[in-house]
Amino acid sequence: MQIDYDVRANVMIEALPYLQKYNDKVVVVKYGGNAMTNDALKHAVMEDIVMLSTVGIKVVLVHGGGPEINDMLKRVGKESKFVNGLRYTDEETVDIVQMVLAGKVNKDLVSMLGSHGGTAIGLCGLDGNMIEAEQLDPDLGYVGEITGVNPRIIRNALDNGYIPVISTIGRGKDGTVYNINADTAAARIAAEMGAPSLILLTDIKGLLEDKDDENTIIRTVGVSEVPFLKKQGIITGGMIPKIDCCVEAVRRGVKQANIIDGRIPHSILIELLTDLGAGTMIIA
Repeated sequence: MQIDYDVRANVMIEALPYLQKYNDKVVVVKYGGNAMTNDALKHAVMEDIVMLSTVGIKVVLVHGGGPEINDMLKRVGKESKFVNGLRYTDEETVDIVQMVLAGKVNKDLVSMLGSHGGTAIGLCGLDGNMIEAEQLDPDLGYVGEITGVNPRIIRNALDNGYIPVISTIGRGKDGTVYNINADTAAARIAAEMGAPSLILLTDIKGLLEDKDDENTIIRTVGVSEVPFLKKQGIITGGMIPKIDCCVEAVRRGVKQANIIDGRIPHSILIELLTDLGAGTMIIA
């Protein structure tokens, strides 16, 4: 029994310098993938966020909702279409995206955080002109590229003790609503908030030297190494846009961007509060 107590004490002692490091600082978490569709993992993520908030770390939760959007499109008999990995969004689809992301998914997360003792508030990029955008590519329809982020409403929420939960819908100068990639939005929000850390929850362990062997995880990547890793074929496929978002965040002043395995319960706590971490860290 004494060993068990020692282990528990050592875990808390190991976390202490990280709690001090992030106290009163902003951490942006992008939430999606498997961790968003598995109920047990959902609750673990919410528990992590509430715990960090309780000990004085200001967490901003940015979320996607691809599976829920796909489900709603099926219900209305509309086929999902993707162009180069991005959802083609016509006028009807962007209405559904707005309804699902800013409505059901966002409020479900707010409610779940509340059930774990957190005080959350649901926001979307339209609120307070938070996310300004323009059309990314006519071939993609109403998919937006971010032109500006106004973080005032996020700061107001944090200053008043709320956990902001943000769905990534953007607004053009003419009022057009755009669907925004959640990874990209999280990176820009982290930079504008002066966050020392950005965390992207994914469905893999991190960046792997051998994509078929999870034991080959690369723990740390410098921004200058990224072009070489792309040439070597180590950064490929769906990992390219995630790494690019991390690089963009770091270049804009975020100290570290972490790609972690959302399939592991409490991976956010493991990443932020332990020496080893839970994935791949991109640094300047």
